[in-house]
Amino acid sequence: MRLADLRGRSVAVWGTGREGRAAVTAVAAHGPSRLIAVDDSANFLSVPWEGELAALAPLAGGDHAQAALVAADVVVRSPGVPQTHPWMADLRARGVTVTGGSALWMADHANRTIGVTGSKGKSTTSSLISHLLAAVGRPNVFGGNIGVPLLDLPPAEQYVLELSSYQCSDLTDSPRVAVVTSLFPEHLDAHGGEREYYRDKLNLLAHGPELIVINGADDRLVAETVAVKDANGFAAIPAAGGDSRFRVEADAQVYCSDEALFPRDTLKLRGRHNERNLCVALAVLDGMGIDVVGEREALRAAVASFQGLPHRLAEIEDPSGLTFVDDTLSTSPYSAMHAIDAYEGRPLTVLVGGTDRGLDYSPLREHLKDREITVIGLPDSGPRILAELAGLAGVRTEAAEDLPSAVRLARKLTPSEGVVLLSPAAPSYGRFRNFEHRSEVFAQAVRDSA
Repeated sequence: MRLADLRGRSVAVWGTGREGRAAVTAVAAHGPSRLIAVDDSANFLSVPWEGELAALAPLAGGDHAQAALVAADVVVRSPGVPQTHPWMADLRARGVTVTGGSALWMADHANRTIGVTGSKGKSTTSSLISHLLAAVGRPNVFGGNIGVPLLDLPPAEQYVLELSSYQCSDLTDSPRVAVVTSLFPEHLDAHGGEREYYRDKLNLLAHGPELIVINGADDRLVAETVAVKDANGFAAIPAAGGDSRFRVEADAQVYCSDEALFPRDTLKLRGRHNERNLCVALAVLDGMGIDVVGEREALRAAVASFQGLPHRLAEIEDPSGLTFVDDTLSTSPYSAMHAIDAYEGRPLTVLVGGTDRGLDYSPLREHLKDREITVIGLPDSGPRILAELAGLAGVRTEAAEDLPSAVRLARKLTPSEGVVLLSPAAPSYGRFRNFEHRSEVFAQAVRDSA
């Protein structure tokens, strides 16, 4: 479905955040017969909905919210409305078309779009692709889940987008270039289970992209995409695997086939996962017809200048010699495992915990079974994670009542020149407003405990 298809139809935009506001403005420009915004939250009366937005679409909430949705021909769902919302099944049973702003935008722009998703690495990889394209004379607009809603993006010849599982689930058109960086259980409560999450995430690949690039070092991702073909019948291109065209060898060089491009440490970001993200990005450029070997100097300079994104293995200097690391966007045990690996060989204390949504932490136990490490658990899921790690000979576990006390404890327990890593392995932020707030509290606790 395209935006133009909404002309003359009754449309309800479900959600009043950034995505919902963008949808109201975009849909209104295409002449719906009726347009209404819906907020089903308990505090809908305090939603700032006035001026031009209110003129374009009156706001329905409370007892009127569900009725407004049911009365529409088309519901434009904001990504924050989960597929498991109890009203979703009712809407579909009634024959109401449910789509999303990202799907409406993609229907008109897929042929100019590189779309990147993944349980981990999608933000870094998409921003790296955008950065490298610009370095070889391919200007582009970068957006999506990481920044500007798709419906607010300016006109461009090339887009590079980070796409969440919520955005991917509604797509009926795949981007011309579809990229998946990793696959592991995440956001299961919003999708209805592990299989449903994989289905929604991999919907990015389901509608005829011209090029598919995946992280070939991720066994689960490779297995889930083995039967997936692009529009020309070719299998997904695996990058970063041992026999991939783009990979990092034991000599710590980044290779394109048999040609060494530049040293791995040209990329300043730590961790094997980030070198795999780089290989995926290079494979995308190669698949788009860019002469990666011929452009190696421009690419080397661009890789060297690439800065990591906030809240992802962001190091905080400390006069004590300890390295404090803000990895607050770690939202699963798998992402915490990548972060732990990035500091292999150094004394390490990791702070874990957040809202407990029932994730399986046994993979983290398996990952730590032969390691020497201190793990400090934070409310609410911290105690359950610590219980999962109980009995591992090299793992010291401690509980803390809040993040500042965890930082103070970590400072006492971590040897000099060690690492204190906030990589919470939890799907949301517990007692914090959002990840920025948790980062602020962490940085202030580091300063206060010095």
